[in-house]
Amino acid sequence: MLAVTAIVIIQLGAALSTRLFDEVGAGGTGWLRLLFGGLIFIAIARPRLSQYSPADLRVALLLGLMTGTMTLFFLAALERIPLGTTVAIEFLGPLGVAVFRSANRRNLIWPVLALMGVLLLTEPWTGRIDMVGVLFAAVAAMGWAGYILLTQVVGDRFSGIDGLAITIPIAAIAASVVGLPQAWGHITPMVVVQAIGLALLLPVIPFTLEMQALRRLTTAAFGTLMALEPAVAAAWGALLLSQVPAWPQLLGVGFVVIAGIGAERSGRRDAITATPMA
Repeated sequence: MLAVTAIVIIQLGAALSTRLFDEVGAGGTGWLRLLFGGLIFIAIARPRLSQYSPADLRVALLLGLMTGTMTLFFLAALERIPLGTTVAIEFLGPLGVAVFRSANRRNLIWPVLALMGVLLLTEPWTGRIDMVGVLFAAVAAMGWAGYILLTQVVGDRFSGIDGLAITIPIAAIAASVVGLPQAWGHITPMVVVQAIGLALLLPVIPFTLEMQALRRLTTAAFGTLMALEPAVAAAWGALLLSQVPAWPQLLGVGFVVIAGIGAERSGRRDAITATPMA
């Protein structure tokens, strides 16, 4: 339930983020979201870096860089291709995690079914996809796979939301390389208000939920649960962006929902594999 709630909020935040593209660009939108998200996490958690080892901080640094990269490329793809299609391609990252990390070969049926759904949502045979957008989404997919693996490690090493209070500011710094030049000179009070609201929707609330979920699930189960993302994205795209899916895409939605249910039933994480929290 933590993972599914995070999915719904993430895709709502993604859909609403497009409304800032005309003001500050996709990169500027991602940077502002991460900037205010990082400030909110720091204000809440006030992490003490001295209580963590250099190894812990290195993992947090990697996750921050991965999060910043994933955010920038995802929003860059969203500028060019529909939300549902972007998320369907990006989902190949979690799908890869599920395929290569599953301990039970019988569970591989769920990624296979989810892949069928992704293909129906993407419809690559039509030849009408912006290939640059596809490339950006593919890079975001690799970032998403790394994010899943590193988030579980950070969740095990850091107490509470300290990990997020460290990684999200790092992500904001990484995203500033692209985002700051795009947003410079266009940051108005209304843009700030919208960016703070978007930061709550993505990353503050859902990333907190995802970290708690990854403390309870295997990476394979969590990665397959992410099969729900294209379905939820397609729904928000239809409701908020007038991106109405055709019947093959609706069939794809059914496939990924079934795959998500299957993963949820078989993917609880064994408590002894997690590092005790401080």
